[in-house]
Amino acid sequence: MDELCTLSATELARRIRAGETSSREVVEAHLARIDEVNGYVNAVTVTLADTARVAADAADEVPVAARSAALHGVPFTIKENIDCVGSPTTNGVPALANELPAADAPIVARMKAAGAIPLGRTNLPELGARLDTDNPLRGRTRNPWQGGLTPGGSSGGEAAALAVGMTPFGLGNDIGGSLRNPAYCCGIAALKPTVGRIPYVSSGGPDLGFSVHLLTDGPMARSVADLRAGLAIMAGRHIDDPLSVDAPLEGPRPERLRAALVKDIPGYTLPEATVREIERAGRILAAKGWKVVEVEAPELDLVNDIWGKVLTVGGMEDMQPLVRPVVYEMLQSMRPRFQGDSTPNDLIHSERRRLRRVWSHFLTEHTVAIGPTWTSLPWPIDSDLGPRGIDVLIDTVRFITPGNVLGLPAVALPTGVDGGLATGVQIYADLYREDLCLLAAELIESEVDAPAPIDPVYPAAGSK
Repeated sequence: MDELCTLSATELARRIRAGETSSREVVEAHLARIDEVNGYVNAVTVTLADTARVAADAADEVPVAARSAALHGVPFTIKENIDCVGSPTTNGVPALANELPAADAPIVARMKAAGAIPLGRTNLPELGARLDTDNPLRGRTRNPWQGGLTPGGSSGGEAAALAVGMTPFGLGNDIGGSLRNPAYCCGIAALKPTVGRIPYVSSGGPDLGFSVHLLTDGPMARSVADLRAGLAIMAGRHIDDPLSVDAPLEGPRPERLRAALVKDIPGYTLPEATVREIERAGRILAAKGWKVVEVEAPELDLVNDIWGKVLTVGGMEDMQPLVRPVVYEMLQSMRPRFQGDSTPNDLIHSERRRLRRVWSHFLTEHTVAIGPTWTSLPWPIDSDLGPRGIDVLIDTVRFITPGNVLGLPAVALPTGVDGGLATGVQIYADLYREDLCLLAAELIESEVDAPAPIDPVYPAAGSK
């Protein structure tokens, strides 16, 4: 692997700004890496090679002294449900294969304004509706660590591309862990911002109804510094997203830094590797002066129940004409699990507001909460389909859902490798306190070995 494909986006930007390397060299290195490994991983669906080369040459023509943009000349990739002019926003659906957007999504426009260069589009399940990444338009994305396991979803193509060095930075989104799920499975980092921190504007896909209040775009990378840089670039109100806000990126530092470790998810036995990483994260912070305590996350069962109810209120009926029956049937099967008791909508939303208050108190008493990303190890592909598919989905995301239904920021942080698979932790903070998530993540990251990028682990000869 070319050394340029192993570097962070912020380090590449530093080198390009200093004239130590050229944007064209960086772009060519990543295009070569895509040619080398994407045939197996199938994470990048479309390369934007011609336009990327033109943009790289233009970036290199800027005098070194004038290269002030945060990501000047750095390539990045974009999930196929985020608008990027010149390539279709397919949502992984054959019926949308030629849906060319009229304008860039705000986050793409802001990345371009920061000097970054679109390099390619990445894969997702149809309409982002699974924890796995496969669709009839683009096919299956493989987990680079073990091809028979899910790479996570729905931003699975983005995570896999980062994990093997095909891109230094990516854009994804998250309504049920779609940034954090694949980050965990593929051993990369992702930031799910507070809902409203980064504007969400899309030309395609169904109307999500009230469940849009659970959804946000966000950055994916291989370092916490890159997540911080991406947040600074993408954050801020946009007129086309009425939920978006302008809010400070930094808040007051608590007088006493305190980390709550969540090692127990009621009804579930976490993987030993996950528990060890949570404990190790606690030891790292304790050694840096933090008060570390073990706690139980508040009302987690109800948080999950409300997440499911809100998610099934809006959007699913509009999906039926677009997705193949197996995915739509999976989504429909969620209804009796979450709406079988016919809970009135006003009660759902009042409980959601109450839970937001409860968790804000929890995350004021504790600066951050550190726990698992998934309650399980990455499972075999397509385990989220079939008779037990909904059980797999619901069981897997028990500690993912607070970020969505409550709007909280969270970082999925890779911390090592166990048994040939990447492992890591998830870090929560209170609303609009991404800075606290990132602070804890940077301190932990400084004491662990980043697992990616890697060469894909190809199956042994003769194996399926």
